[in-house]
Amino acid sequence: MMQDKTILCLGIAVADLIGGPLHQMPKPGRLVLVDKMGLFPGGGAVNTSTALARLGLPTALTCKVGNDSLGDFLVQTVAGQKVDVSHVKRDQKTGTSATMAMVDPDGERRFVHYIGANASLTREDICLELIEGSAILHIAYCFVMPGLDGQPMADLLRYAQEVGVTTSLDCAWDAQGRWLELIAPCLPFADYMVPNLAEARAITGLDDPADMARFLLDQGVGIVAVKMGPAGCLVMTGDRVPHYFSAYQVDVVDATGAGDAFAAGFIAGVYLDWPLDQTSRLANAVGALCVTGMGALGGVTSLSETMIFMDKTSTFRQD
Repeated sequence: MMQDKTILCLGIAVADLIGGPLHQMPKPGRLVLVDKMGLFPGGGAVNTSTALARLGLPTALTCKVGNDSLGDFLVQTVAGQKVDVSHVKRDQKTGTSATMAMVDPDGERRFVHYIGANASLTREDICLELIEGSAILHIAYCFVMPGLDGQPMADLLRYAQEVGVTTSLDCAWDAQGRWLELIAPCLPFADYMVPNLAEARAITGLDDPADMARFLLDQGVGIVAVKMGPAGCLVMTGDRVPHYFSAYQVDVVDATGAGDAFAAGFIAGVYLDWPLDQTSRLANAVGALCVTGMGALGGVTSLSETMIFMDKTSTFRQD
């Protein structure tokens, strides 16, 4: 059974310094004040693994951080969330990836990023035995891991499928504009894919979310869930019929990590063998709870508390 094994999150790890709300950008040489500022764990693999752990599921993390204080912070904080960090690698030459995030009053963010040790994560850093012993391999994110992007990532996903592991793929924004060219080798080996709307549009070149999902299915993806923020999500399987699921109404504090929280909720539903509609609503709920607090984990809580939230909270529109 899937529940006898661990969910493995592979990908980027980032130390996030987050401040907000930012009412205006400071002019050169000037200072502006924010109400809150803190150092938080971040990065797709870290965010998803810790959200899964908060939901109460067995989770392991494999990534690369620097041999520095930010690396210590990430490893210790994630371990404190009961995530297995025994396969986190340390780069002796490059610092831990870090982001300065400035949060606008409406929860939207502006970023200054240092890629750091994430750039040096390669196939040689990945333990195949760890993949073999997992129920699900979730990779976050393609497009920002130059040592793994493209064929090496496709090879890992293919290997996971060959040994009976369910695969999941999430994206980041590709500032270099390679998009489909880079990700195409991975798509036939992704059982699930959870891009956001902007990423799906850039990969496919299409404008309608349903058309985007069909395009990705035609490229070999098993099931596509397009994250659409306040509009909820669109989920499509092999029948090519779009299923829309509404977002939950919450007060947004910080949208950092919302997409990763959605991915965690979706993966949790798959792991628990829930029906697809219930899985999709869970994903929306975990994403919604995330934005109610500061940092990438925000208000993510246990599975039982999340289900209570789902029962008590309205959606923006009926499905």
